[in-house]
Amino acid sequence: MEIFRYVTEGTFDSYLYQLVENKQKFISQIMTSKTPVRVAEDVDEQALSYAEIKALATGNPLIIEKCQLEMEVSKLKLLQASHLSQRYSLEDKLLKEYPQEIKRLTERIAGFKADIQTVAQHPADKDNFPPMKIDGILYTERADAGLAIIQSCKAMGSPEPRHFGEYRGFQMVLSFDAFAKEYRITLSGALSHTVNLGTDIRGNITRIDNVLDGLTTSLQNCESKLADTRQQMETARAEVTRPFPQEQEYQKKSKRLKEVNSLLNMDEKDSTILDCEPDEGDTEIAPRVAGVAR
Repeated sequence: MEIFRYVTEGTFDSYLYQLVENKQKFISQIMTSKTPVRVAEDVDEQALSYAEIKALATGNPLIIEKCQLEMEVSKLKLLQASHLSQRYSLEDKLLKEYPQEIKRLTERIAGFKADIQTVAQHPADKDNFPPMKIDGILYTERADAGLAIIQSCKAMGSPEPRHFGEYRGFQMVLSFDAFAKEYRITLSGALSHTVNLGTDIRGNITRIDNVLDGLTTSLQNCESKLADTRQQMETARAEVTRPFPQEQEYQKKSKRLKEVNSLLNMDEKDSTILDCEPDEGDTEIAPRVAGVAR
């Protein structure tokens, strides 16, 4: 490129263009069509000490190595911190989240199995309507039961849930959702199963039957979630014991950085500011030496 015609080897230009390169790498990590990385690092233009400027001006290769090591050590430190953060998160999940979720899913599976057995003991189809009890009255016809549900909804004076019937071995609780503005029936067995009601007399009975007949599918989904959770738990157990994969590299480069800093005397403050003429008015009058005229 045309710009590189003006770069002088062995000068401060090498450091400045290294900073430009690092910033371009940072931008490229963000402006990409690939999956973004989790950690993107940037290198600020640090204020150089006079010792660093002196090393650059004299072409000392250690200063370039120092800058490169600082960038790499900073990156490795970020990766190490991310690794530790993920490990602590997994440890917390192993201690609390996964055991609680496994317990919850196990209990729901047992509940689904019990309710499926209850449904099987009270079959229903288009030709067979099991009796439905609403407000103490037993209805043997689907249309009559559906009409009684609508009338119970209209007669509700409060949105608070109330027990109002039985169907297919389940207790029925009627409630009104003020936010969704709809009536609901909760079928209570080993678990609770909610049915959103409509305005169709026969349709509400069909909705109730569909929820009860769909418990087998719900059981299968719950069993699948339990298997996934157990697999995630096993993966987490293996992952939490995995050491930081770049630990040796991090220790090696950190040690080398300390050595380079020592060689460059970077750990000591450079007492020499600039070797130049003093400012006007700052010149001190030199003492006369006996026998020598100025």
